[in-house]
Amino acid sequence: MFLSTTTHPWRFRTRSGSVEPVPDTPPPTDFERMDVLGETPVPATNIEACLPDGFQLGGGVGIYGGAGALLVGGEAFAWRPWAVRPDVTRRLVNEKGQWEAPEEAWGLLGLVWPRPDLLIIGTGAEIRPISPTTRKHISGLGIRVDVLDTRNAAAQFNLLATERGVTDVAAALIPIGRTEGRRPVP
Repeated sequence: MFLSTTTHPWRFRTRSGSVEPVPDTPPPTDFERMDVLGETPVPATNIEACLPDGFQLGGGVGIYGGAGALLVGGEAFAWRPWAVRPDVTRRLVNEKGQWEAPEEAWGLLGLVWPRPDLLIIGTGAEIRPISPTTRKHISGLGIRVDVLDTRNAAAQFNLLATERGVTDVAAALIPIGRTEGRRPVP
């Protein structure tokens, strides 16, 4: 359709030459057609459930036994940052109430290429600020950090991994049922 200057300003001439009135209201929006992620496949590392002792991932894969999950580059790894140094306390919350994982716990992030742009950290059942040491180490790898409680971190990861892809977004999640300072039974 094209506008013609020879007709009334509220009418327009179609390519066939007929004159049609301009509608008073726009046509209704079809919200079903606006689902921009409708055809996007869900990543295999999509988190389907946060459990007290682990995670249920897409495709029937699960991480159980009290392990956390490290989701990087479309791969899922059982992750126990509290057990990297057996001689040190198993706490992830320091004396200031900040969430802190030893540098060795982030070794995988230093190996992957390309590195993710964003790391979403799920600190367990409640949100905690991360320590400056942990933030500095992750930032030194060229990765931005977002900190949430584990349930919200999982939802955020699912959304961003679907939108941006699993190479741009990673997640480090602690199970929601983990209690601080438990030592292994000898």
